[in-house]
Amino acid sequence: MKKLTELMAEELSAAFEKAGYDPAYGKVNVSNRPDLCEYQCNGAMAGAKAYKKAPFMIADDVVANLKGSRIFSMAEVVKPGFINLKVSEEYLAQYLKDMADDEKLSVNTAENPKTIIIDYGGPNVAKPLHVGHLRSAIIGESIKRIGRFVGHKVIGDVHLGDWGLQMGLIITELKHRQPELVYFDDSYTGTYPEEAPFTIGELEEIYPSASAKSKEDEAYRAEALEATHLLQQGKPGYMALWNHIMNVSVTDLKRNYANLNVTFDLWKKESDAQPYIPDMVEKMKEQGFAYEDQGALVVDVKEESDTKEIPPCMLLKSDGASLYTTTDLATIVERMKLFNPDEILYVVDKRQELHFIQVFRCARKTGLVKEDTKLSFLGFGTMNGKDGKPFKTREGGVMRLENLITDIDEEMFHKIVENRSVKDKDAQETAKIVGLSAIKYGDLSNQATKDYVFDIDRFTSFEGNTGPYILYTIVRIKSILNRYQEEGGDLSAGEILAAVNESEKNLMLQLTGFGTTVESAFEEKAPHKICAYIYEVSNAFNSFYHETKILSESDEAKKQSFIQLLQLTKKVLETSIDLLGFSAPDKM
Repeated sequence: MKKLTELMAEELSAAFEKAGYDPAYGKVNVSNRPDLCEYQCNGAMAGAKAYKKAPFMIADDVVANLKGSRIFSMAEVVKPGFINLKVSEEYLAQYLKDMADDEKLSVNTAENPKTIIIDYGGPNVAKPLHVGHLRSAIIGESIKRIGRFVGHKVIGDVHLGDWGLQMGLIITELKHRQPELVYFDDSYTGTYPEEAPFTIGELEEIYPSASAKSKEDEAYRAEALEATHLLQQGKPGYMALWNHIMNVSVTDLKRNYANLNVTFDLWKKESDAQPYIPDMVEKMKEQGFAYEDQGALVVDVKEESDTKEIPPCMLLKSDGASLYTTTDLATIVERMKLFNPDEILYVVDKRQELHFIQVFRCARKTGLVKEDTKLSFLGFGTMNGKDGKPFKTREGGVMRLENLITDIDEEMFHKIVENRSVKDKDAQETAKIVGLSAIKYGDLSNQATKDYVFDIDRFTSFEGNTGPYILYTIVRIKSILNRYQEEGGDLSAGEILAAVNESEKNLMLQLTGFGTTVESAFEEKAPHKICAYIYEVSNAFNSFYHETKILSESDEAKKQSFIQLLQLTKKVLETSIDLLGFSAPDKM
């Protein structure tokens, strides 16, 4: 389905061509002076130099060819040569009828669907999710949903950190605490216990304790490094412990991600990439890309155009151990083998940009990816507290994600109870739904690459540019539609008619922007564009609601038209929030 602006541009282009000018000048933009017009064409200004003619003369010629237009109710020239435009109410109503009938609400399905892997989440096992994991999960989930909506095959991978020193630290600390466990008995040949020797709570205490000890005790750290090495060599007892750590951790991670309405298609781990490392490294050596530098194995990735130093990409340390770089490269090898993706997108903290520059350049230089495989890095900014510093607990520690969600839910529960809009037994569940919108919208409404302030008071407000305000708008529409049905109305009756007032027309015009917004949000990997759009739609609807007697309208055809418009508005808003990763309750 063509966008309204495309249809208008076609009409303008034809008018330019008929007047003897290049049709390329017929571009149409949303007016930045809504008090004067709805859309504007500045092509006459651009064509003045080429045709050695005053812009208003060109504009006059073009507007003369727009008389009797089915799209425009107004096309007038404003000196020095702007063409101001208003859309015909009848044409706009027909466009919205077509949009309502379109399964994708005017979003065009990709002509050449791509396979895209999104690497987001990235938690380390055996550690609780904290607020630092929030942005990757929320942004990645939204981009995945938007990509699927426009027709691509999008695969989400959590990419767990499970193979580094933290494993050796946990195993070492367990050995110190419970040396009698069979996992540490080298002579043991039996079957290892099915039940883990620790709970998730104990595991989450063991790691920080071991980490702290390793920073103070060199012998302890050396023991942990040796345990890591033995695990990676496949020592049976350590592998059995590793499996326990994975099972306990992943079960907890899935529960926490479910609370965020975030899902992954793949629960791949760093360890899954390990089998690909030996061959990958050997090939890089054979092809002359990898060489030794101070005992380490590296690949040069600097380019002549670099304005700052880009260090070599290190594959192996001097002791032969692999690094994050090695694992990320091997993961690319695995992904190309299993999925042959057109693009791999990493949604990661922007402070890791240099790491990914090195990885991408190394992968491309050494032929790990095809020439047309796109490697993308979306580096997000920091989530800060009101003091402008990274978000912390009141005590100054890193806040667990679980606790942040609980705090938001409690705040929403108190506000909902105060409003007395939902029965007590339903208020708790409603608070969770609205609380999730506060968290996700609060994050996604900011441009991903920028830092932002996480303000619980503002994010949970029912007024202003917030998730609860968007949901309140949807719930208001649901309430009107329910009342209409209770009064005997048929939701399928009637059709959208020409707008009866300016606020209705403004809402109708806002709705036409859905397709452009979604497609643009995917192309630019920018969920904040959808947030900005639904905020404008919500404002437009609420203005229309306050200025129009919807259910008390005496003209039945007009009332049915209002109801059809409300249903389309609800569908656009609900589809949009689903793309952002949250939903709306029935009452608030």
